[in-house]
Amino acid sequence: MFFDRFQLEEIEDRSLAPYAVRSKNTKGRAYLDNEPDYRTAFQRDRDRILHTTAFRRLEYKTQVFINYEGDYYRTRLTHTLEVAQIGRTIARALGVNEDLVEAICLAHDLGHPPFGHSGESALARLMKDHGGFDHNKQSLRIVTELEQRYPEFPGLNLTWEVREGIVKHESEYDVADASAYNPELRGNLETQIANAADELAYTAHDLDDGLRAGLLTPTMLEGLALWGILTESISWRGPELEDMARHRIIRKLVGMEVTDLIEATEARLRASGAKSPEDIQRLPYNLIGFSEEMQRRNRELKDFLYSKMYRHYRVVRMQVKAERILSDLFEAYCAEPSTLPEHIQRTIELRGLKRAICDYIAGMTDRYAIEEHQKLFNPTEKP
Repeated sequence: MFFDRFQLEEIEDRSLAPYAVRSKNTKGRAYLDNEPDYRTAFQRDRDRILHTTAFRRLEYKTQVFINYEGDYYRTRLTHTLEVAQIGRTIARALGVNEDLVEAICLAHDLGHPPFGHSGESALARLMKDHGGFDHNKQSLRIVTELEQRYPEFPGLNLTWEVREGIVKHESEYDVADASAYNPELRGNLETQIANAADELAYTAHDLDDGLRAGLLTPTMLEGLALWGILTESISWRGPELEDMARHRIIRKLVGMEVTDLIEATEARLRASGAKSPEDIQRLPYNLIGFSEEMQRRNRELKDFLYSKMYRHYRVVRMQVKAERILSDLFEAYCAEPSTLPEHIQRTIELRGLKRAICDYIAGMTDRYAIEEHQKLFNPTEKP
């Protein structure tokens, strides 16, 4: 026995909540594209994203710690996978479309340049007078233009709903510009879940990586409400934080926050009376979110991470070096475009010099950017 696409769509229709997005109701793709026999439209989108060059490069792009600092720390790829896992859990519990959530989660960071937010800040500054740079917009450019994998159309030809989810990706550090995707409507619940899973994941794994790297210590965390709850829940008394205890604490943190998010969101869903995806998108507020108490605790933890980890001198030093590397590369390519690889030079006429250079740098991994900088500025390095 097997299930064809129409049967899978029927299963979706029967099993999903009324406010969930159904793949059979997709607004479609930008180019004519026959749908597969044994996958829904959103499953196909997920698979296309997984096979992109941009997705593979995430393995060597910084989350907080640059790749060469150790094999244990999160990269942009492992972060993306954790976001997708958390997103699917929340989606399943709330009865919405897991495949759409997963596709949005897997694509949400495709446009991130090397060196994390430091790289994004550098490119935004360098492109300020040339159309700017934003990793959400770059993610959309990747899936609609830059990935060339099909002879019939540019990009991946993803469904409207996945593209809308990429465009409407938001966090407290990223504000979406959805001017071409019904900007008067907020993201559907699937998109909101992807956004919440992103923030939840990076808060938990940045705490984990900070403890592992020694930038943070248990003593520094004393007094934080969440830390007290977590350590009490596993009966940890310290003073040494062994690896197993750290694993248990982070696992407990993720589980506790996911549970609170699901329960608080479910209560808001019932109160909203939403009966369709459109009802949710027309609301003046996002439905996804923590309870007020968990929101306060999480805010306290995030403020702590910002002041004690993201502004730690080791992290700041890497940020300064990252911005210098990307600035040097950008200015060198602008001064002498013939130093660019030939396939990049061929895009200049179509995109313009600055945008072609920006696209090239944004697609680099940390390692490649460092190597390229050495080749251009170290006279003993082979070009």
